[in-house]
Amino acid sequence: MEPVPPPKTYRVKSFGCQMNVYDGERMAELLSAQGINPAPEGENADLVVLNTCHIRERAAEKVYSDIGRIVKDWGRDDGSSPLIAVAGCVAQAEGEEIMTRAPAVRMVVGPQAYHRLPGMIAEAVAGKRAVDTDMPAQTKFDALPARRKVGPTAFLTVQEGCDKFCTYCVVPYTRGAEISRPYADLVAEARRLVDAGALEITLLGQNVNAWSGEDARGRAVGLDGLIRELAEIPGLARIRYTTSHPNDMTEGLIAAHAEVEKLMPFLHLPVQAGSDRVLKAMNRSHTRDSYLRILERVRAIRPDIALSGDFIVGFPGETEEEFAETLSLIDAVGYAQCFSFKYSPRPGTPAAAMDGQVPPQVMDERLQRLQAALQRSSLAFNQTSVGRTCQVLIERKGRLPGQWLGKSPWLQSVHFEGEVAIGDLVTVELLEAGPNSLHARLLHAAHA
Repeated sequence: MEPVPPPKTYRVKSFGCQMNVYDGERMAELLSAQGINPAPEGENADLVVLNTCHIRERAAEKVYSDIGRIVKDWGRDDGSSPLIAVAGCVAQAEGEEIMTRAPAVRMVVGPQAYHRLPGMIAEAVAGKRAVDTDMPAQTKFDALPARRKVGPTAFLTVQEGCDKFCTYCVVPYTRGAEISRPYADLVAEARRLVDAGALEITLLGQNVNAWSGEDARGRAVGLDGLIRELAEIPGLARIRYTTSHPNDMTEGLIAAHAEVEKLMPFLHLPVQAGSDRVLKAMNRSHTRDSYLRILERVRAIRPDIALSGDFIVGFPGETEEEFAETLSLIDAVGYAQCFSFKYSPRPGTPAAAMDGQVPPQVMDERLQRLQAALQRSSLAFNQTSVGRTCQVLIERKGRLPGQWLGKSPWLQSVHFEGEVAIGDLVTVELLEAGPNSLHARLLHAAHA
């Protein structure tokens, strides 16, 4: 390939989970530290990083479609072309194949190697193409620049990778084995996030509650120990964590929901299905009953907890009766919110080769019924919140003039009017409920 001028502007486009959002933010900070500026809104960037997700159906094909659109929209008549980097889980899964199928791509970098982007950009500028899908999970965090300014909410990756090997999932192959970042590093980064403006920190991991480490005294601690330490940081008002696995829901972590005031009353604990046979086929380590017993213990010590989960419909071999068990589980739990997906076979996973692949039209119909049940559950939870007084952390302006939008302790979207600003932690009364948000009245504003 021909050499090109060093990029002056960049744009990072992230897809998928919150960990990808975190990785996208860190890549943007890394590029800014190299003197490359974010491209102004509406203008093409010299460097485009597609930070990809491999979970959803046809993820790789969508990446190639995006690449074609970027090249088509470049719109410069000087014969130049944009620098395109494919990062994230599709990059890890596809590797060199991306270079073969998309000649416009100059860099392919996996989720554990994006700290090497500056060197890869130098190679691309010199006319070379670079692929880096190594998995040195710890070193990337050591190489990333300090975070100088964030919004009122911030993500903090504490754990990466997965050892669970659910039969439908590519994460163990694209993110690698479970690795926990060191305790001291996380406490230091959390302090920097608060200094940079964060009032709320969400701890992230593929199996975030599998995090473990040693505290400042050399004692072994789990995620609850880390949460308790972070709760001591002055200026930090709220702590959340996601995504959890039922197998790693320890008694200490459950107790933290009652004992740590800054830990918000919200738990995202994916179950995936309500049928024990389907759960076993998925290689989930819990049963319907063991999952419900975990939720009972959490609710016993934190009765107002908002529960969230993930569901997959149409897993190979799922019968109508087994799907009905999933619907009944939703009624039994009373979720505040959930994510739901149609099963899609991921290349290389055991489920992709299973007999009994469910026809697409059956999956479509089941997903509609599942989402209707989840919407009813979400609306019912929100309706029980009407009349409550709570604090809302303002994240952005609403769609209407004078309207503001923020999150309640239960991660509900709340909108209201008043003389406030982004980053304020305000007290409101919840007045009206819909399935996706609540309307509130401002009672008291504490300006950040």
